[in-house]
Amino acid sequence: MKQLSSQIHAFGKALMMPISVIAAAGIFLGLAAAMQNPAITGDAFAQMQVPQLIIGFIRKVAGALFANLPLFFAVASAIGLAKAEKPTAAFAAVIGYIVMNVGINATLAAKGLTAATTTPDALQRAGMDQTAAMMTSAEYIQMLGIFTYNMSVLGGVIAGLLTVLLHNRFYTQQLPTAISFFGGRRFVPIVTVVFLPLVGVLLALIWPTLGAGIAWVGQLIGQSGQYGAFLLGTAERILIPTGLHHILNETVRFTPIGGIATVDGQTLVGALNIFNASLTHPGSVPDETLRSATRFLAQGKIPVMMFGLPAAALAIYHTARPEHKQRVKALMMAGALTSFTTGITEPLEFCFIFVSPVLYLLHAVLTGLSFMLMSMLHLMIGNVQGGVIDLVVFGILGGSKTHWWWTLALGAIYAPLYYYAFRFVITRMNVETPGRESEEEKPQLVAADQRTQVIISGLGGQGNIEDVDCCFTRLRVRVKDMKEVVDQTLLTTGANGVNRVSEHDIQVIYGPQVEKIANEVKSALGVA
Repeated sequence: MKQLSSQIHAFGKALMMPISVIAAAGIFLGLAAAMQNPAITGDAFAQMQVPQLIIGFIRKVAGALFANLPLFFAVASAIGLAKAEKPTAAFAAVIGYIVMNVGINATLAAKGLTAATTTPDALQRAGMDQTAAMMTSAEYIQMLGIFTYNMSVLGGVIAGLLTVLLHNRFYTQQLPTAISFFGGRRFVPIVTVVFLPLVGVLLALIWPTLGAGIAWVGQLIGQSGQYGAFLLGTAERILIPTGLHHILNETVRFTPIGGIATVDGQTLVGALNIFNASLTHPGSVPDETLRSATRFLAQGKIPVMMFGLPAAALAIYHTARPEHKQRVKALMMAGALTSFTTGITEPLEFCFIFVSPVLYLLHAVLTGLSFMLMSMLHLMIGNVQGGVIDLVVFGILGGSKTHWWWTLALGAIYAPLYYYAFRFVITRMNVETPGRESEEEKPQLVAADQRTQVIISGLGGQGNIEDVDCCFTRLRVRVKDMKEVVDQTLLTTGANGVNRVSEHDIQVIYGPQVEKIANEVKSALGVA
């Protein structure tokens, strides 16, 4: 059970790899869409050939990234879960995704289903009405030149997970001397080519049933309207300490649970896919469909990330003991600025969620309430982070139809609400937020040039460390013996919190600077 938990956390971390890329691509896409909107830049700029060619090029590049998301997720899943030889796992995942779709293609062809026979016109000639023909045609897609089922990101994840299972089993496989050249890591792509097409055949047989089930869940959540948004926002914050919020988010962003829309005869599934299609194909997605999708995206986070959590940081600073205020001020300012600009909240959240269940649940419920209110106010702001960058690019520059001003109105309510609620709970329940720790528990920060060695020592020494990695804000380490890990030692290195995920997996929360810290630790350990 503990091993399964560890694998789930590793999978959640792996999903961050493609998301970090497409989040940045989404910002560029949003800026490009705004610059091609005459209502924002004026008709004169819209007629300038060279700038419009450049902007069009940017949109094509970003659109190509979004069109190939399943492949990216296949590679990311394999890299994140591979025990060793990660480049081999990534290479095999590309092969696995391609041949899996070849297996699906062959099975569809045996049924007489091809790109030509599944066009809306062909289906109408076969006796379907127009609506049924459009919906049926949208179940299929050309992916990397292969006609296959439109499984979106889920198809990539399936290919990646199955490939990495084969990789972890066979990357050390030894073969007889005569064919020993094909053993070891070279054997992984070979066995992948044999196994994944058979998986494709099986998927082609069962996908219609699986797809119908997923679509049913999506319709159920869609019919729940604002309550579905509330549940998502609350659940996402509750899952923050576990890291499993990544999996929840990707489910909504890239499966029918986040919505279904048809653009240029192609069905798009998932809230983020629908929103990005509205940027690459302006006017192709009806506003009502777009609003239904964006209720699961950045708009619900903005009042919390830009106003609520910075106000909570101010409350933590004001309630700190006078002799600690200077130290706490620097910590809170860094966390508040990160939350306000980028929507990365862990540096602040880990200052209170482990020391106060009341503040933890209050924060989760207020976040869910923000998602629900943004949906009720008919906002239409997409992307994934929720900071001021998303508000400006996808809200203000998106025009009046986004109703972006409601985020400021709700933010004006959320700032004092968070401040006074946090201040009341901290003082009334004597919560040991930063600057209020017991004297014997107060960590004294080590010098910067000693930090790396202290981190290694806090993790039980070099001999206790099996693997080091990181995500946006957390140093993720696999250790041999968890008893050797000393939390207080790690806290002296500037960590905001320590989360023991499983018997062998630990997360040390440092914030946005974690990648630099991870590289320093790897270098000290002699790990590439």
